Amino acid sequence: MPFQETPGILLVYVMTSYRGDVPYSESGVCKWPLRRESDFVERQSSGTGLSCKVQSISARPERRCFSTQNESPSERDRAAVGVFTPKAAALFTATGLGLFLYFRYEKERLQEQRQKELEDKEVGRPNVGGPFSLTSHTGKPFTDKDLLGKWSLIYFGFTNCPDICPEELDKMSEAVEKIDELHGPIVQPVFISVDPARDTVKQVASYVADFHPRMIGLTGEYAAVKSVCKAYRVYFSTPPSAQPTDDYLVDHSIFFYLMDPQGRFVDAFGKASTMEDVVARVEKEVASWKIKTGKEV
Repeated sequence: MPFQETPGILLVYVMTSYRGDVPYSESGVCKWPLRRESDFVERQSSGTGLSCKVQSISARPERRCFSTQNESPSERDRAAVGVFTPKAAALFTATGLGLFLYFRYEKERLQEQRQKELEDKEVGRPNVGGPFSLTSHTGKPFTDKDLLGKWSLIYFGFTNCPDICPEELDKMSEAVEKIDELHGPIVQPVFISVDPARDTVKQVASYVADFHPRMIGLTGEYAAVKSVCKAYRVYFSTPPSAQPTDDYLVDHSIFFYLMDPQGRFVDAFGKASTMEDVVARVEKEVASWKIKTGKEV
């Protein structure tokens, strides 16, 4: 509510007081919200026996506030608004708009950063994998197209491997089982033989049965095996003239590969990688894939 100021009186006084017949004097300053000095002639406190007569006063105007009764409609409107003045409203609106634009900019910046990270990842992706055509352990044709739509873990080895291949396939199978518990059967385990002379369809079928129940075993002619090994950058030492009855060991790369649902290389795991390492990496890639596509595979 608006206020006006009106003058009052600030008194410096000397006063003689009487309590009964005993006089005494005092001086001081008193403030009276009155308009005229003539109002200060004599004051008496009723019921106390104390009378005061002002002997001398000096006065100067003082300003005080009181509510006015004659307010215009515009003044009442401004009073109803209170501190929320047009200037404050403009400042509030400008601040809100600024915050909105800032957060929209930050959201767009983060989206661009995420897209750039994905693009950089695509540019830096090793050229591993490619078309192939082999035979599965069930005797049916199997190509790279059969791996699309799922994550896959692919290991290259041979069934006569004494220790390394079984160890790596056990680790890969354990990782797949853990991922199955977390996400269901989204990862396909695959074994590809690098010893086509001895690893027949029947031999491969017997071998993969010792590992994960969903594991697919693949074999084929020497040229087909050599082609897939080249596509996946796998080294193997099986001679082209090897016979099924020959006694030899095959030197080969000891990795298994993680491929995404589009058949693209993601990562490779060697002997130093643990089952937990494999699961953690797959988890990370699945989460990233879900953000990008809205699904896990």
